[in-house]
Amino acid sequence: MSTVTYLGVRHHSPACARLVRRTVRALRPAYVLVEGPADMNARLDELLLGHRLPVAVFSHYRDAGRVATSWAPLCDHSPEWCALTEGRAAGAEVRFIDLPAWHPAFAERAGGAANRYADAEARHAEATGRLRAHYAVDTLDALWDRLFEVADDPAETAPPGSTDPLDDPLARRLDAYFDLVRGDARADDGDRAREAYMASWVRAAAAHAGDRPVLVVTGGFHRPVLRALARCDDTPAEWPEVPGPPGDAVAGSFLVPYSFRLMDAFGGYQSGMPSPAYYQRLWEEGPEEAARGLLRDVVQRLRARGLPVSTADLVAARTLTEGLAALRGHPRPARVDVLDGLAGALVGEDLGRPLPWNARGALTPDDHPVVVEMTVACTGDRTGSLHPDTPLPPLVHAVDEEERRLGLAADDPLTLDLATGDGLARSRFLHRLRVLGIPGHTCARGPGHGTDPVFRERWHADPRTGREAALIEAGAYGALPDEAAAARLTEQVRVAGTDVAALSGLLFDAVLCGVTGLSHDLLGTLADSVRGASEPGPLGDTLTTALGLWRHDRVFGVAGTPLLAAVLDGAVDRLFRLVEGVTGGTGVDRPRLRALAAARDTLRYAPEALTLTPRYAAEAAARVAENPRAPADLRGAALGLRRSLAGDGNSGDGNSGDSNSGGGNSGGGSGTAALARSFATAGTDTLGDWLAGLFALAREEVLGPERDRRDPLLDVLDDVVTALTDQDFLTGLPALRQAFAHFPPRERERLAQHLLDRRHLRGSARSLLRVTADPLLRARAAALEERAALVLDRYALGAPR
Repeated sequence: MSTVTYLGVRHHSPACARLVRRTVRALRPAYVLVEGPADMNARLDELLLGHRLPVAVFSHYRDAGRVATSWAPLCDHSPEWCALTEGRAAGAEVRFIDLPAWHPAFAERAGGAANRYADAEARHAEATGRLRAHYAVDTLDALWDRLFEVADDPAETAPPGSTDPLDDPLARRLDAYFDLVRGDARADDGDRAREAYMASWVRAAAAHAGDRPVLVVTGGFHRPVLRALARCDDTPAEWPEVPGPPGDAVAGSFLVPYSFRLMDAFGGYQSGMPSPAYYQRLWEEGPEEAARGLLRDVVQRLRARGLPVSTADLVAARTLTEGLAALRGHPRPARVDVLDGLAGALVGEDLGRPLPWNARGALTPDDHPVVVEMTVACTGDRTGSLHPDTPLPPLVHAVDEEERRLGLAADDPLTLDLATGDGLARSRFLHRLRVLGIPGHTCARGPGHGTDPVFRERWHADPRTGREAALIEAGAYGALPDEAAAARLTEQVRVAGTDVAALSGLLFDAVLCGVTGLSHDLLGTLADSVRGASEPGPLGDTLTTALGLWRHDRVFGVAGTPLLAAVLDGAVDRLFRLVEGVTGGTGVDRPRLRALAAARDTLRYAPEALTLTPRYAAEAAARVAENPRAPADLRGAALGLRRSLAGDGNSGDGNSGDSNSGGGNSGGGSGTAALARSFATAGTDTLGDWLAGLFALAREEVLGPERDRRDPLLDVLDDVVTALTDQDFLTGLPALRQAFAHFPPRERERLAQHLLDRRHLRGSARSLLRVTADPLLRARAAALEERAALVLDRYALGAPR
């Protein structure tokens, strides 16, 4: 049997990459076995074509019950990459030995199989926690640097005369570290399944290698167990089969360009190392030059952004860096020494949260600008690219061909006429790319949910950074843009479940993409979901979307379908059942108001699709408007809904002017006036909430037509507001302003003119609306002046008034 050498590594560690390189060169093994997806073994020639790193193996899986995606990034300082390239150069057979990324063994990991090369030791933190406490460091990254990156000499080799290529300090430290980490950690079922599979590859390689050595390069967490499994198992040492996906699943792998930004832990990636630009320099030039280079890069970036960094600051940062390194026992400055030294020299004020490199995590808007620029400088801007001979999924070629056919390749803004065949085809293609997340264009204006029909779209051209990678990843959904968009939307429908609002948005997306079959299925799902909705707001989104599609027949050709009618009918019926049961609460619930406005529009424009009649809607609205337990904004909205239905001549109850009905006619009956006065008595905030609901549903009816500016309700409101004390008016002004914000500027001018006419005053209504100061601020100033005048009067110091 062959001698098997196990190297436990940390992913993306320059120190581990150097160890792998010199071990391969010393051993010249028959086989180099690497942790990675075994289903890529037949495509290793493709992986080693000569790409500009970083690149990643993107794997995808989709069946009726599960969707999984995975990226296995590789950069110059990845130990796995060194094992592949150095092994091939040494004449070894190179094999990946881990389960495919889609395998259920990865499903138990946090985040699924999103990042194959995430740190196992980070998931088993008891031992590393003790080590961090012993060495007084904050993060696993700082601990790793302390033990391995800055402690290891890049030129370090085995002692002269040694016959063991691993007889060096770094290898011994790594073995001790990973034995300690694995010693008190219980692996989950997924890790155990992966380790059993990798061990079967090790046994087979040892049996086939003869008397030549075998080198196994895996994450250090797996090394202790792999050694034991491969030694103790007596099963036949045949090459293991590579698992295939179930027959009803779609799975595959492609190479994609990657970037340092995507690899960086500050961006949220669970990679082995943050700050990839720093570690790239550490790999190329060693720890001392990496520290100097990081200091130089940060200063250059700060100065380029206009942030002042003087020579004195630079001297102070260097002094602090060297002092921190000595204090922490580092033989050379580590990454955290440089960053802490820079922060100490350049950030003078207190920070509201820990520095990101001392509490590993993504940047937030609260981080100091200097800190942000420092972390970005650590990340670097390197982006990988694939060799021209790399096979690409069919979708990439299909999108390129379709872009040329439709004349969309140029990076120019687009205005599309959806009423023409060419404009609609281009729109659908662009919406398919939008759904798939392909950069290139952003829709700035076009048909909205429930708006009046819009037949023109405006698209802005965007930078195409990352477009190739996005297209390759989207290739997991299908070979053509339409089928890929349909598969992506189907996946989102599965994730949405019974979320009515999410399903509504997906329905509109399906129509915009021209995915007619999915639109039909979605309508059935949505029709079932709306009848069980528990909140009015999402029903409003559904009604707005469905009504917009009902009215956009000229563009999309989906109006009048029975399933669309079922969605409208179910949503309106459920909405009225919900709002009649609402009690309590203060403030303005805007989603609920929008839902009632959408129901009003549905009653106006699609009555033939509804079993609920305008008469019943008006009666239900009257009950809510008179219900003293209902929220004020809902009572106002219910009154507004009844008034709008009466204005359409649809209420059909013959009682629209009855003072007891709560509805009143479009001119404002005595019941409406009584309600307005009762809410004023309850407080100006409550009055403002009631008016907000009323105006949201019946703004046009309250204002009246241009020829009739004397709506009695406006007179009642004028009397109510005029009768308020100065203190009550000041208290209620924010709520009143919020209510009257429903009127656009032209209608506010009509309101102002009505108030002037009622007071027999001459003047420009427009000038009343053109105030430069905040009305609320002016009202508070007037109240303050009045209080000051009262104090002066009390002491006979005031001027005659």
